[in-house]
Amino acid sequence: MARAPLLQLSGIALSFGGDPVFDGLDLVVQPGDRVALVGRNGSGKSTLMKVMAGLVEPDAGERAVPPGIAVGYMEQEPDLSAHATLGAFAASGLGEGEAWRVAAAAEGLGLDPDTPVATASGGERRRAALAKIMAEAPDLMLLDEPTNHLDIRAIAWLEEALAATRSAVVVISHDRAFLRNLSRATLWIDRGRVRRGEQGFAGFEDWRDRVWAEEDEARHKLDRKIRAEARWAVEGISARCKRNQGRLRALQAMRADRAAMIRRQGTAALGLETGAASGRMVIEAERVSKAFDGRAIVRDFSIRVMRGDRIAVVGPNGAGKTTLLKMLTGEMAPDSGRVRLGTNLEIAVFDQARAALDPAVTLWDGLTGDPALGVPGRSDQVMVRGAPRHVVGYLKDFLFDEAQARAPISALSGGERARLLLARIMARPSNLLILDEPTNDLDVETLDLLQDVLGEYDGTVILVSHDRDFIDRIAATTVLMDGDGGATVYAGGWSDMIAQSGGVLPAAVAPEPPGRKAAARPAAAAPAAPAPAPKPAAAGLTFTERKRLDALPDLIARLEAEIGKLAGLLSDPDLYAREPVKFAKATEMLAERQAALAAAEEEWLMLEEKAGA
Repeated sequence: MARAPLLQLSGIALSFGGDPVFDGLDLVVQPGDRVALVGRNGSGKSTLMKVMAGLVEPDAGERAVPPGIAVGYMEQEPDLSAHATLGAFAASGLGEGEAWRVAAAAEGLGLDPDTPVATASGGERRRAALAKIMAEAPDLMLLDEPTNHLDIRAIAWLEEALAATRSAVVVISHDRAFLRNLSRATLWIDRGRVRRGEQGFAGFEDWRDRVWAEEDEARHKLDRKIRAEARWAVEGISARCKRNQGRLRALQAMRADRAAMIRRQGTAALGLETGAASGRMVIEAERVSKAFDGRAIVRDFSIRVMRGDRIAVVGPNGAGKTTLLKMLTGEMAPDSGRVRLGTNLEIAVFDQARAALDPAVTLWDGLTGDPALGVPGRSDQVMVRGAPRHVVGYLKDFLFDEAQARAPISALSGGERARLLLARIMARPSNLLILDEPTNDLDVETLDLLQDVLGEYDGTVILVSHDRDFIDRIAATTVLMDGDGGATVYAGGWSDMIAQSGGVLPAAVAPEPPGRKAAARPAAAAPAAPAPAPKPAAAGLTFTERKRLDALPDLIARLEAEIGKLAGLLSDPDLYAREPVKFAKATEMLAERQAALAAAEEEWLMLEEKAGA
């Protein structure tokens, strides 16, 4: 017997400032679902989750939750003002005798329940919100970026806990490994439309690329049909007026359909320019030690970083990863030992606190000025890898529109702030990149681009990250900090580190969830995409006609390219006087190609109509 859905959205429409976010959205969440909610930054993932939680009222449509079903939502910025400690907030709403649930979640997430709310960091507040929903265990958990501010130990615990829960889960996350290990279905938001795929995140990118390829093919086919019909409308409208009026109405309908097709948002134009080559030796640390208030951060640590190295620093929160970075770059002196920097270093820093961005200034000023030095932004241009660019044009490369250029940085989302900081870094040449948690808040496509850019970067990269997939793709060396002063250097990325540890997670990070070795082995391969079904024989077409229909698009493209070249040649105003024979030949060839193109488009249109009959 089929079970009733936990949540159903029907005909949801929502707009902000006149711009539609969703229109006619239908969505069902079933018991036992493990769903990854994915989409570009700004596509409406968090908004949709708030609609699902009942926190945002849509302009139209209905949200239905059966009686007795509890829906829990983990907010990114929870309000803890009514509670003295993080533990008191996490336990609010639980019955007597259920405090152990909060204690278990707090231990797994690395949260101190006795931390006063007044002194808690943003990351601690988010972990408290996550501990609360894990302790409550509602029928449906809605988790918005639960892995942000979690270290690898806590992420591994969360994976195990969510895999064992009876609750249905819908989760937004930038952590690919987490989504692959957890999800069994995918909700994809793209240009206001929500698609559901009955496969986990491991198969998402193949699915997305197939959908986009089908869209492109349909758009190109419609464009060819519109061109052919538009040519007919100009040249052949005199005869059979009644049928002609029908074709004109059909042409208008096709143009309306084409106009309604929403173009996919482009990707950020990421690019790094390597400055002058640094010395072959970039950093040399010898028996470095550092402690705060008697607690060892790092003890007797040595490493040599050579030009072009890719080094990842991993470990639990509070282990001292950022402190180690500051010592390696000379920003902070060690208590003992020595750090020697190489020659000719140009350092660019992406800090996890986004301290280089002043929330009070506009994007324009933040890009052209330097808040750290108190230098305001007064120019309308920014130097990008040695060439001047207008501020608005450069911001558009990173997917900001002109209206945002004069808006304050405080109005940006986490992903937008990350993109703005990347824009600042990538405008200047460098040969040593320090990336402290660069993956937080970036969407999948931007992460892909960042990985590609780092792969082509000739300089040296040192990064801190809890994203196992990102580490595997980038790092050639991994430094594991255990939180007690120890730091061990492993060759390779995350998976290589696990392999060198005998397939068991080192003690510095979470022990592997029982019965699961997702983190210890390479990511599971995406399920094989079903082989495309053979194209059905077009109804009413002979074999020869079918072959001709398949060949015509290439012929049309070739003729269009030739026409473009000939038109470019004839655009020379001196060609006739200089080479009259060449001018006459080019003119004749252009007329032939234009006639051939018109015939090919008419033939393609006729065969398409016959095939669809």
